[in-house]
Amino acid sequence: MKNVLFASTAMIVGFAGIAAADVTISGNAEMGIFGVDSDVEADDQDVQFHNDVDVTFTMSGETDGGLAFGASVDLDEAGNLGDEEDNIGVAIFLSGAFGTVTLGDTDGALDWALTEVNFNSGSIRDDETEHAGFNGNGGLDGFGLGDNQVLRYDYTVGDFAFAVSAEQLQENDTLSGDVNNQISGETLGIGFRYAVDLGGSQINLGLGYQDHSGELSDGTDVDADAIGVSANATFGAITAGVSYLDLEVDDADLGYEHFGVGIGYTEGAISASLNYGEYDNDDGTEDEGFGLSAGYDLGGGASIQFGYGDGDEDGVDVETFSLGVRMNF
Repeated sequence: MKNVLFASTAMIVGFAGIAAADVTISGNAEMGIFGVDSDVEADDQDVQFHNDVDVTFTMSGETDGGLAFGASVDLDEAGNLGDEEDNIGVAIFLSGAFGTVTLGDTDGALDWALTEVNFNSGSIRDDETEHAGFNGNGGLDGFGLGDNQVLRYDYTVGDFAFAVSAEQLQENDTLSGDVNNQISGETLGIGFRYAVDLGGSQINLGLGYQDHSGELSDGTDVDADAIGVSANATFGAITAGVSYLDLEVDDADLGYEHFGVGIGYTEGAISASLNYGEYDNDDGTEDEGFGLSAGYDLGGGASIQFGYGDGDEDGVDVETFSLGVRMNF
């Protein structure tokens, strides 16, 4: 209830003294080839063409009193905008001296605080982050079946920043496996960031925690928590980092411990990256994998990108690759 009242108050303030707003359009397009080689023959994909287009609308403005406001809509992900529960790819924010309030398809406090270990160049099929050993630090965001409506408040002072977040969970049968015994609840999170400038070099530290409290419709409690840390540093053309995430679900083998490490290099038009990650799952299985990418900047927003991923999930090895051109607009 406190979170609802806080958000409502912030929105009311935002309508006072509205000034002119700006609307911008950005996006990207990709074209190239990709392939998949899997131990499971049905998952194999021969080399074939790839193309993708993504468009994002960004709206921003500022009130006469200096309160910034805005929204973004990612058309590649956006669902039915008439249904709040399907607002994937949509986020709205209010920002001022008090900090920033964001509501919508955005990171929870844990994901906001931590840094992923894929640095610099990417690939048109995200091979370097789609392997079985990669973790995007999402923690409990969308746990069970979240409604893609995360409410997050964050504030920065100097080199230090913190955030708190909340997400409601729809009633669903994702965990129970019984359509007549559904789960509901909420996830709360807190995160901290600290940046150290060493004069030409930078060190970034992150710490986040999330807790989910809910129950099945038969009254059975469902509790989970996640804690994660990350550290990365940039020294000239090289960036390197590590991350650790521990997710636990009470009375269920759905949790894991994850460790990831990565390094990236950028010099002039050339960029490259390599990352490795492994899961120690509570059900006794282990997953691991590595990904690499390389890119060459053609200028004007266009670049040539290559990606490769190799992962082993519960004994099944999958290799993917892609090569093509990405165009940013």
